[in-house]
Amino acid sequence: MAGGESQTPVSLSDRELQIIDLVAAGLTNQDIAVKLEISKRTVDNHISNILTKTQTDNRVALVRWALQWGKICLDEVNCCVLPIKKD
Repeated sequence: MAGGESQTPVSLSDRELQIIDLVAAGLTNQDIAVKLEISKRTVDNHISNILTKTQTDNRVALVRWALQWGKICLDEVNCCVLPIKKD
């Protein structure tokens, strides 16, 4: 797959999934650090670990991977919509 995207499921922590969601929302590492009230260096480390675990080369490939594996939902793309119950 293009961008070095992993073809196997990956185990990510809740924090890593939260960071992927913020990356997909377009936030910079500094923005993520401020939002999560952690240091930028911690965010940098999380991003590096996430890229390694997902075998992706960059943020764009990471977002593509997250969409492919259903880890994020962007503007109703790749989202599971539940049927409306009729009473």
